[in-house]
Amino acid sequence: MVIKTVNGKTPVIGEDCFIAENATIVGEVSMGTQCSVWFNAVLRGDVHFIKMGNKVNVQDGAVIHATYQKSPTTIGNNVSIGHNALVHGCTIKDNVLVGMGSIIMDDCIIESNSIIAAGAVVTKGTHVPEGTVFAGMPAKKIKDISTELSSGEVNRIADSYVKYSSWFKEE
Repeated sequence: MVIKTVNGKTPVIGEDCFIAENATIVGEVSMGTQCSVWFNAVLRGDVHFIKMGNKVNVQDGAVIHATYQKSPTTIGNNVSIGHNALVHGCTIKDNVLVGMGSIIMDDCIIESNSIIAAGAVVTKGTHVPEGTVFAGMPAKKIKDISTELSSGEVNRIADSYVKYSSWFKEE
């Protein structure tokens, strides 16, 4: 793993986290407990801060960045960032699933209990209301999230990644 200080800012990693050997975390990045950063994921807090809550998983190949002196990235609790997703200069609140290959641009706000579908492109400044599913290019609301979808997918995936990371800590 690459954990690197940039401009005097060093990543802060919470307790009980898993960081894959080839993950890269640089600069002003802070994460809570039970987070995981998977293979080839990059968290670049070199131009602005990245703040992550508890039980956040950043899956393989995902990139989290920000915009210099303008748009930091804030991620709440119980959030899954899918494989090859790009999260840039935005706010993601609690209990959110960011689907594989999706893109969330600067100044977006993703409210709690929401899903960004795989491959969606959430354009600059979009506000995703709480409890909705956004999909497409550009992403638009396609439906309200059901309780089953929220607990069945959002929570299941976040909980599963805590379990998966434990497998690697045992090694």
